[in-house]
Formats: sequence, C-alpha cells, structure tokens
Amino acid sequence: MSNSVELPRKDASFVPEVRSPTVRRRELGALLRKLRLENGLTVEQAAERLLFSMSKLSRIETGHGVATLRDVRDLCDLYGVTDEAARDRMMTLAAESKQQAWWQSYDLSYETYAGLEADALAISAFMSSAVHGLLQTADYARAGHESAMPRLSPDQIEMQIEAKLTRQRILTRGNPPRFAVVLDEAALRRMAGGRQVMAAQLAKILDMSALPNVTVQVLPFELGSHPALESNFTILDLPDPAPDLVYVEGLIGSTYLQRADDLERYYGICRKLQSMALNPKDTAELIAGLIRSYNDSLIIKNSG
Repeated sequence: MSNSVELPRKDASFVPEVRSPTVRRRELGALLRKLRLENGLTVEQAAERLLFSMSKLSRIETGHGVATLRDVRDLCDLYGVTDEAARDRMMTLAAESKQQAWWQSYDLSYETYAGLEADALAISAFMSSAVHGLLQTADYARAGHESAMPRLSPDQIEMQIEAKLTRQRILTRGNPPRFAVVLDEAALRRMAGGRQVMAAQLAKILDMSALPNVTVQVLPFELGSHPALESNFTILDLPDPAPDLVYVEGLIGSTYLQRADDLERYYGICRKLQSMALNPKDTAELIAGLIRSYNDSLIIKNSG
C-alpha cells in the first residue's frame, strides 16, 4: 500500500525567480545575528552601543523588522565587517527587503506566509480535511470562503481567490520549488461546493501531480490513527541563511516554528505520513475513481 517518497530538501542550484522581501529580511536578520554572536555581544549590548532599542534589533534579527541601509552600515561597523562583498550583500538584502511584493496588495491574513512560500526551495505539507491552497480550484476555494466565519464580502472573497491562484504560479515557473503533500482521504471526500466542484477539484489535483516537482499522496481512512490526526502543517525549506520553518494552521490562528527540535519533529512526522500514505500511482488511481464516482452521481441526479 505504501511507498515512502523522499522528503524535499534544499537544492543549492535553486535560484528563485521572484525575490521575496519577506525572505530577504530573514536572510539579512540571520546574517546580522550570526555576526553579533561571533562578536560575543548580547542584543542588549549591541543595541546600546548603536543607540537602538532592543526590540528594534531583535525584530531586525528575526526578520520581523525592516533594516535601513544606515542600520546595516552601522551594524557592519560595530561587528567589524570590512569585506566589501559581505557589506554589499547585506546592503542589497536590506534594499530588497523594502520592495513591494504582489501579495501586499491583497490584504491577506497570511501575508507573512505568502512571502515565505514565494521563495521556498521545497514545500512539504499535510492537510487533514481540506485541499492544500497550492492545489485548489477557484470554485473549491470559493466554497471554503463562503462557509467561513466571519464571512467576507463577495468582493473580498474574489480577491482572496485571485491571490490563491496567483500563489500557485510558483509550481509552474522556472526553477519551481519541490512540493510534496499528503492529503487525508477526508479532503477528497468532503463535499465542498458539491459534486461538480469536487470532480473539477480532484481533476486539478491529478493535473498538478503530473508535474515533475509535485508529489501528491493520500492517507486512506482504513489506516486509522496517525501522528497528525488533528493538524494541518506546511514545512518551508528556505534559501540559506534564512532558517527553515513550520507553519501550523489552526482555528485560533497560525504558528511559525523554527527551533531545531520543532523542525526535526515535524520532518519526522512528515516522513512517517509519507511512508503510511498511498504511493503516487495508487493515489492517482484513487483520485481517478473518486472523479468517476462524482461524475456518475451527477449523471444520475440530472437524469432523474
């Protein structure tokens, strides 16, 4: 029943087509934090010497704050960075971190995630009851928004759908990320939008799974319990030196995890789910059978 699929990992030859300002901030922050630690300084000590607030420096290092070119110059001087190439690299990262990105015009609740996903080298995910956003059709996404609470206005829903379809372009661009997703069988059988919508949604999953960089597996009901029974998560492998992270979705909000032990735990869970799930060939056969079932039901309904 199950064949484990190798978990996507970083590829040093990957060059993203779009340089995400979100990831540029994280890259710059990681470099500056490394320099501070190499100089044996605490955040408090470094901030005090530059007349920064501790919160400002902390936000720069974690990628949550935007560093100005002057900030980078002063930090490089403090840390004794004399190599012009290294200084220029950090200046470039600081400039790119302030560029406007496509998702910033959509007022997304997951704007940070969209920025990280845009530059990911590899994306590994598990979805317990819904199709992953990178695979959704417009009608399936619309059904999800129309059942959400609080409900958005029709115009807001269409904007959210447009943003989701734009996100999906990363899978078909030049040098796309590798995307491996495990879907619980519930995601394929939950009648979001009705049989016609589901038939089209499953057909899209089949089409996307034919891409060389996309792997889709289904975790069948018959396997019973598993390590992620009540969870949805996505692991993003990001360009060095930006740290990789896990994005965990929930009704009360989303969480970003990047500690080494958290990453190792989720990578382990992801490998376990992949080993339990149907292999891609059997997954495709299951999905094709469900499409026929949905279409047959529509024929019977319409003929009646």
